[in-house]
Amino acid sequence: MHNVRQICEDTWWVGASDRRLELFENNYPTPEGMSYNSFVIMDEKTCLLDGIDNAVRDQLFENLAHVLGGRPLDYLVVDHMEPDHCAAIPDLVRRYPELKLVASMQGFRIMGQFYPDLDVESRKIVVKEGDTLELGRHTLRFITAPMVHWPEVIMSFDVHTGALFSADAFGEFGALGGNLFADEVKWTRTYAREARRYYANIVGKYGPQTLAVLAKAAKFDLKYIFPLHGHLWRQDFDRILLRYQKWASYTPEYDSVCIFYGSVYGHTANAADILAAKLAERGLKNVRVYDSSKTDVSELVSRAFQYSTLVFASSTYNLDIFDGMDHFVQDLVKHNMRNRTVAIIENGSWSPQAGALLKQRLGRMSNVQILDPMVKIKSSVTEDDVEQLDALADAIVEDLAR
Repeated sequence: MHNVRQICEDTWWVGASDRRLELFENNYPTPEGMSYNSFVIMDEKTCLLDGIDNAVRDQLFENLAHVLGGRPLDYLVVDHMEPDHCAAIPDLVRRYPELKLVASMQGFRIMGQFYPDLDVESRKIVVKEGDTLELGRHTLRFITAPMVHWPEVIMSFDVHTGALFSADAFGEFGALGGNLFADEVKWTRTYAREARRYYANIVGKYGPQTLAVLAKAAKFDLKYIFPLHGHLWRQDFDRILLRYQKWASYTPEYDSVCIFYGSVYGHTANAADILAAKLAERGLKNVRVYDSSKTDVSELVSRAFQYSTLVFASSTYNLDIFDGMDHFVQDLVKHNMRNRTVAIIENGSWSPQAGALLKQRLGRMSNVQILDPMVKIKSSVTEDDVEQLDALADAIVEDLAR
């Protein structure tokens, strides 16, 4: 049975949610599932903007057939050629044999890689920056958005309604519950965290490219923002756009401290908690502490995007950084994290190595200031170690006051 909603003039949401999904891209935990947004514009010509994931493909077909009401589907705009948005393309072509496909040149190249047997040449329309597609009253103007977060990405702006179909930008993890628009839910309290986790892990490596797209979007008279995942926007755009401005420029949301630790028997964890308490005693608010072995790395990366000062506390393990912490640090480097102040706590019982290795690996990130002193613990925390933690707390507070 169909499940659709009209979201602006002549435009319908025909997407679906998959609440069974546990790992998005087989990598990122999605305890509340995932939404997949697709849209139809009904004009003199009919146009579907983006397909859907294979898991909810049948729902798209039912939704689409209901909205079309027996009319043919004239165009499919492929803003993003990733499988969670393009799995339906071969079936759509079979169901609507006159369908024209609209994508960037690189989009068609990738389409040919996923579907080598699909007849693309007879139906493709290649678009580039500034090109338009006339549907009747509605005109789609195309914006190239390379590396947000794939190289072929385009966005589509409906000149008539002011709707920006923004591909994977401005999305979030989680299924939708019927309230499609961000203003219909307590978005800041409930969903902003998942929007940051989504950005940091999916798009976060490509900050400069995201800033370039934000500059393009600022030139349009936006009335709606329709991403491919998560809630839709029709007001309060700054709630998402200003967050993207911060995240894409690697500007922290909080001038405070997030402490991450990797601890085998609890002694390194104890040092992390002692430091957190000492920072609180010095008046610092919003201090957070995370166990890198227990907390999924996607959440750790998200918190690193949120905080200005990051403390890494690690046991030495197999003469290296403890496993969960090592994975986390490598992920930060891969996501081009920058513009942070960091501090290091190491622990080791006979051959401490974690501190030097953390300093080396964190030093690969751009514009990172590593604070002194590095706290060095041997096995358990002693009174001398507490003095080191006091000194580090003083250094962190002094740095934040600048």
